[in-house]
Amino acid sequence: MILSCGEALIDMLPRTATTGEAAFAPYAGGAVFNTAIALGRLGAPSAFFSGISTDMLGQILTETLEASKVDTRFCARSDRPTTVAFVKLVDGQATYAFYDENTAGRLLSQDQMPDLPANVSTLFFGGISLVNDPAAGTYEALQAREAATRVTMIDPNIRPGFIAGKEAQYRARIERMIARADVVKLSDEDLHWLMGAGDVSTLARAVLAKGPKVVFVTEGAEGARAITATQNRFVPATRVTVADTVGAGDTFNAGALAALHEAGVLTKRGIAALADDVLDAALTLGTRAAAVTVSRAGANPPWRDEL
Repeated sequence: MILSCGEALIDMLPRTATTGEAAFAPYAGGAVFNTAIALGRLGAPSAFFSGISTDMLGQILTETLEASKVDTRFCARSDRPTTVAFVKLVDGQATYAFYDENTAGRLLSQDQMPDLPANVSTLFFGGISLVNDPAAGTYEALQAREAATRVTMIDPNIRPGFIAGKEAQYRARIERMIARADVVKLSDEDLHWLMGAGDVSTLARAVLAKGPKVVFVTEGAEGARAITATQNRFVPATRVTVADTVGAGDTFNAGALAALHEAGVLTKRGIAALADDVLDAALTLGTRAAAVTVSRAGANPPWRDEL
């Protein structure tokens, strides 16, 4: 089972009302939530850990997870409100305004960390859940507790506007979590934010030197790359008409993890010795699934039979 650990929130996406006025419509979302949903839809054994509210919006989140075959038993419930993010789209690119103070997700504490059964092979972390304490510290503590015996993956999915004024603390946490992780995924933009200017492959190898066994780098419309100590595999993106990019990277993460699960390599030993064809399969499923997501509005990952 793959346990996605991180934020779940309501995205308020821009729409046009029947009267012609600008409006916002609520959609279940959050980077890590989207990955859990996509994993479930792709047929991988998917579970989710986050602070989830018992309010009306929290019920939407839970129902959405369960409808996509995601196990919600590890979620920590409380009566605090649900995080809400208003989304602005410009030429298909999303920017966000987050409302996250005193929410069920933000106030997730270490005493709410779940005890994990043996069949949880892999933990995935990322998104804005790694910015603000106490939740960010809780996710880091969970990774630290489990990293010695289970595969862990991180995709920081960096939102510069959300971390303004907290860059030093945030960067230090991401560095620590990357060093513990077996698998790291970064967009090319995130890679440059972390490592500075330079060639993507060279920078990815500098990330590898921190401790991971494989680094996936998504390069937008160009495709995606997998870098290990001895390999540099690249798969071009599937060409589609883009509606928006909401959830694209999250879906790629799910596709890559689902392919690694299907290959039977989501173990410490397996991740340390990935064959070329396994990396290619991970890149291919990741890019194909992400292509479906960007072809339709919002974070709406594909079911396996849509690929």
